[in-house]
Amino acid sequence: METTDILKRVRQIEIKTKGLTNNIFAGQYHTAFKGKGMSFSEVREYQYGDDVRDIDWNVTARYNRPYVKVYEEERELTVMLLIDVSNSLDFGTSMQLKKDMATEIAATLAFSAIENNDKIGVVFFSDRIEKFIPPKKGRKHILYIIRELLDFKPESMHTDIRMAVEYLTNVIKKRCTAFLLSDFIDESDFKNALTVANRKHDVVAIQIYDRRVAELPDVGLMKVRDAETGAERWIDTSSKALRNYHHQWWLRKREALMDVFTKSGVDNVSVRTDQDYVKALMGLFAKRS
Repeated sequence: METTDILKRVRQIEIKTKGLTNNIFAGQYHTAFKGKGMSFSEVREYQYGDDVRDIDWNVTARYNRPYVKVYEEERELTVMLLIDVSNSLDFGTSMQLKKDMATEIAATLAFSAIENNDKIGVVFFSDRIEKFIPPKKGRKHILYIIRELLDFKPESMHTDIRMAVEYLTNVIKKRCTAFLLSDFIDESDFKNALTVANRKHDVVAIQIYDRRVAELPDVGLMKVRDAETGAERWIDTSSKALRNYHHQWWLRKREALMDVFTKSGVDNVSVRTDQDYVKALMGLFAKRS
């Protein structure tokens, strides 16, 4: 992609996703993703109904009347985006590629984060850590992230979610909110890694998939190619038995993935490339509020 095309696309994504953030997600993100806890703010005189456990005995002794400590919510978060950049994301049969939707969702989350004065960082992964962008604040930082999303070329075609999640656990020392964006086409077992990561951080999984992965069309002979291995084969989609077999495979994969999320305690949402991701994110935010 030429530099001028990238800048134009970055601007288009900024306008769309920032508009969504300002007009639709205002307040929803803040409520759904809370800060790290409470921090001491000031002391004031004791009032009827105050918790006696909050009395500051040093100040009370100094002024000969009771004072209490006042706390406020530590709102600032560190938000990490773990973005799958393997070749399987480079696929789409309807409105857009999976990676294009991942870019828009990531940008929307990033602008939501800076609206709340949060830091945002990114991990691009395949079956290796392709790039790590440390958490920072500001519009300039987000536009850099979007440029990278649009033009990033991974070294590997394959996927290893377990490795990416373990990297998050090891590298980000303080508690963060981590969004894991992937199609989750990965044969490795990542349940334990997700469980450990979700104990330390707040992990949210966003699955992006295409409807043709779930249901094959009836279009006769079709040549299919595995985006990650390069293997090709012909299949006869006019066969109802084949289409049913494929759909049942998808349902089993979905059930197994949902079981992983449930057992690891990870909130999740699935978004299809021909559907509205805004509605899906709003549902996720509402579920967490």
